[in-house]
Amino acid sequence: MGDALVIFMPSGKRGRFAIGTPVLDAARRLGVDLDSVCGGRGICSRCQVTPAHGEFSKHGVTVREDALSEWNAVEERYRQKRGLAEGRRLGCQARVMGDVVIDVPPESQLHRQVVRKAATQRDMVMDPATRLYLVDVAEPDMHEPAGDLQRLAQSLQEQWKISGLRADIEVLKKLQPALRKGAWRVTLAVHRPQPEAAPELLDIWPGFYEGGLYGLAVDLGSTTIAAHLCDLRDGQVVASAGAMNPQIRFGEDLMSRVSYAMMNPGGAAEMTQAVRIALDTLARDMLAEAGIEPRAVLEAVVVCNPVMHHLFLGIDPVELGQAPFALATSEAVRAPLRSLDITGLNPAARLYMLPCIAGHVGADAAAVVLSAAPERQEDLVLIVDVGTNAEIILGNRERVLACSSPTGPAFEGAQISAGQRAAPGAIERLEIDPATKEPRFRIIGCDLWSDEPGFAAASAATGVTGICGSGIIEAVAEMRMAGLVDASGLIGSAAQTGTPRCEPDGRTHAYLIHDASAAGGPRIRVTQSDIRAIQLAKSALYAGARLLMDELGVERVDKVVLAGAFGAHISPKHALVLGMIPDAALERVLSAGNAAGTGARIALCSLAARTHIEALVRRIHKVETAIEPRFQEHFVAANALPHASAPYPELARIVTLPAPRFNPRDNGGDGTGRRRRGRAG
Repeated sequence: MGDALVIFMPSGKRGRFAIGTPVLDAARRLGVDLDSVCGGRGICSRCQVTPAHGEFSKHGVTVREDALSEWNAVEERYRQKRGLAEGRRLGCQARVMGDVVIDVPPESQLHRQVVRKAATQRDMVMDPATRLYLVDVAEPDMHEPAGDLQRLAQSLQEQWKISGLRADIEVLKKLQPALRKGAWRVTLAVHRPQPEAAPELLDIWPGFYEGGLYGLAVDLGSTTIAAHLCDLRDGQVVASAGAMNPQIRFGEDLMSRVSYAMMNPGGAAEMTQAVRIALDTLARDMLAEAGIEPRAVLEAVVVCNPVMHHLFLGIDPVELGQAPFALATSEAVRAPLRSLDITGLNPAARLYMLPCIAGHVGADAAAVVLSAAPERQEDLVLIVDVGTNAEIILGNRERVLACSSPTGPAFEGAQISAGQRAAPGAIERLEIDPATKEPRFRIIGCDLWSDEPGFAAASAATGVTGICGSGIIEAVAEMRMAGLVDASGLIGSAAQTGTPRCEPDGRTHAYLIHDASAAGGPRIRVTQSDIRAIQLAKSALYAGARLLMDELGVERVDKVVLAGAFGAHISPKHALVLGMIPDAALERVLSAGNAAGTGARIALCSLAARTHIEALVRRIHKVETAIEPRFQEHFVAANALPHASAPYPELARIVTLPAPRFNPRDNGGDGTGRRRRGRAG
């Protein structure tokens, strides 16, 4: 019968299993976080999964429609009694019949992804595009046969100096009942899409409306979606929520998704539907939790990279996958949200998307610029929004440059042997004693370090399940500082490093962080392949930054800002040890939190900010890394830890890096990496 390759998303864990293996069994054997409490009898429904079909070039598989066993009676009974979303299967009932990519949705994960994109505290200048106005309207008069809308518009002009009011048919249906119920006093929600544009009547309430006015600021990332519900009267964030981007099952990185759209008819539409449903669901859940009526939400600002931008709008991203990386539009987008199937808000709610900077530098980068404001600073500031696709901005009052760099998903724990998304149980902090070579760590969901009393009891609920992005960065940097890894990225043997934790792993070595195999748990190690994945990711990041510095003709920057949800959790010292960023004084390497999300909130709260960023984007100089000949040169030199040739004097002030040289063919030796010669007999 043979076997089949099973790939679980978003964890990226994979393995080969005999034909006929239940999906739930495959998940358990791979350590995939798939919930189940009924023992696989199809009762609890917690093991729901979504299989993906089509050609996945990155994974090297083509998934056929019959990759899982046929729908069975247990699933049909459950669907009839309790309902099962379209495309979902029960993992305990569906069996593997061929190569398959399977998405584990958030509600089926026992330890759910922690979307760490909390709102950053920021004072907002309030100038929203949508405002509420209380208006007294003249009653109709047979001698002056003006329509209710015309008299309403006249009253708005007289009382608030707002002229030219327009209204579509849907709001006209509410107009006359509201006027009469409110005894000719009404509250209007008026939207002005641009400073000089005609105002639009979005909604109307009889009398004085006290229900509030809200908007959504959404950071639509390739891995996660984060949304903030903001009060449009004072800019305060009243609720925040996040979710995994369901498009991960079509490809972890952006080019994989473009490839999926190219190779699978209807693939782009499939990804568009998935992300719209996810955003709509996230909005509904957040409003329900905050106790706010959907009708009160009249605006949404969305920021994202160019591929996500096109997929969210329903535009095929194929042109973004090949030179010259042409955007369908680089200007800001304004549209009714209902035209994008987002129905969980007020039916008249409006969408605003910030302009894109270039084919690979999107509205999220524009939002980072809006938040960090490099164009207003005297210092030369390097802003790095770390993610699956890193956006890099360099500038000051004189000039601003931008580029993107394909770092891939390694920084987020993907492509790492024990890697996982940020979830309870994942190692997020790590230290290695340089003398004993022993590690200590902290996991998400527990405030104690692993060597502190009470850790075992405090972490019993989740266990130690893997290592997330911030954890793997600290692990590799700590290994470098402890002399377990040399400058080229090679892990030494036990004899070379002086610790049995450096154990053989095929023809290379791996460093053992945690071993719970005796209790049925995982062995968490950093392998040579993990080091290489981090080297590739950090080299792309550094090379992009270096290209911008070349363009300005500078060798140093005054300040480095680490932006993004992931950037907020990166230790500046460890980032410097790895060489992720150019050398800088430690106190000048700062975190800006989720700067893209903050930029989205600024645009939500200020019409003037929208005008400013639209003008600024046209002045930003774009550097295309894909066609720059020096990118590869910088990339190769940046493979070393921290760098093959660039000096790091600021790093040297705080850290003295050991200088071992490990020969990959030498499994013994004295720690110098030199092979010992035998004496001639």
